[in-house]
Amino acid sequence: MFFIDTIETEGLGNRSYLAGGAHTAVVVDPPRDIDRVLAAAAARGVRLSHVVETHVHNDYLTGGLDLARITGAAYLVPAAARVAFARIPVADGDVVTVDGDITLRAMATPGHTPHHTSYVLQEQGTVAAVFTGGSLLIGSVGRPDLVEPRLTEQLARAQHASAHRLAAELPDETPVLPTHGFGSFCSSSQSEGDTTTIGKEKVGNDALVKDVGSFVAALLGGLEDVPAYYAHMGPANAEGPSPVDLTVPPWAEAADIADRLAAGEWVVDLRNRIAFAEGHVAGSFNFEAEGKIATYLAWMIPRGKPVTLLAESPAQLAAAQRELVRVGIDRPAAAATGTPRDWIPGGHTPRSFPRATFADLAALDPGPDVILDVRRNSERATGWIEGSVHIPIHHLHRCLADVPAGTVWVHCAGGMRAGIAASLLDAAGRDVVAVDDSFDAAADAGLPLTAGTGS
Repeated sequence: MFFIDTIETEGLGNRSYLAGGAHTAVVVDPPRDIDRVLAAAAARGVRLSHVVETHVHNDYLTGGLDLARITGAAYLVPAAARVAFARIPVADGDVVTVDGDITLRAMATPGHTPHHTSYVLQEQGTVAAVFTGGSLLIGSVGRPDLVEPRLTEQLARAQHASAHRLAAELPDETPVLPTHGFGSFCSSSQSEGDTTTIGKEKVGNDALVKDVGSFVAALLGGLEDVPAYYAHMGPANAEGPSPVDLTVPPWAEAADIADRLAAGEWVVDLRNRIAFAEGHVAGSFNFEAEGKIATYLAWMIPRGKPVTLLAESPAQLAAAQRELVRVGIDRPAAAATGTPRDWIPGGHTPRSFPRATFADLAALDPGPDVILDVRRNSERATGWIEGSVHIPIHHLHRCLADVPAGTVWVHCAGGMRAGIAASLLDAAGRDVVAVDDSFDAAADAGLPLTAGTGS
């Protein structure tokens, strides 16, 4: 009897899978921190026979090469993928035995990348599930614009064809198990729901209900900015990522933190945005450990810039460090735990700024100097506060000079990104108020809104 275990990487919106039988198993699209995979295999009491990649990933560093080295498992990578390491090239139709009568069949599904491959899990010849990587997702597909702009439309058309191939060749009851689509920016749109089947996708996925022209036009029209760090993930995965180092970073005393700030390094406070607003090291930035720290910090920090992490506990520090290695931020320059008073030289006091709601904003008389909206373009397109300035959060660190003079009331859709933005503005010496509220409350508060045209 087969099993399938899901290994979540929530911070990046991805899933990996461990699947097999009583003795051996295969892992699909493993994360870079492979200890989680080894623990899952140990819990099942199985040996890894194969490590497989659906594609060379653009949004995170894989642990596949390291996992294969450690376990001796066969490393299967699509044959057309250009990589610098030894692996077993996989072509359409190839079948490997996982355990007894449990097999894995490769199925070419280009679109997310030119070489993308899905894998059909079968037991005694009966389809049990399909691992679709970045091809067919829950109600969506993987975005086709991460490889090369000249290939984007071609890959979008390939996504449509691949989705139809999956739907035509697999039974309706087949569980669809994608890698992307749970918050990942590799998804062309965010998925709704947690599970799906081929049959459900046939009636609810644009790739399967729209003709190719309409599908491609809608897909390409809805694509947003690609996280900046994606440009480094594909090449690193093709070269073969180095093993993970999760040892504790060098410890930073208050004077060292001040010196690092003075040298222009990034000092990142991992505490929640409420605690940060109440008191923090002047010049530090707030990326909540419980937020999408890997995505937003990796998106915004200049590549190679030294980063010092400030955490409230060793556990918080370790969790953030684990998140960051997944996107190639391998070794923090330094770290410290405690409170702001532990991180500030004697004689200095923590810096702070106020938090507010949309009702507080609406009650201002006279009105605010500046309202700054840091949501994504698609969010802004659904409606915005009249007179607000729009700079998406991932552009703000390079556009601080474009924010008009005066006290800045900054908001996003729920508060987390507003907290990041407020910390950037505060570090630049601006007076700022972080609107920590759901954007839905803006209308209830009576703020004048401009209706958008987005969906």
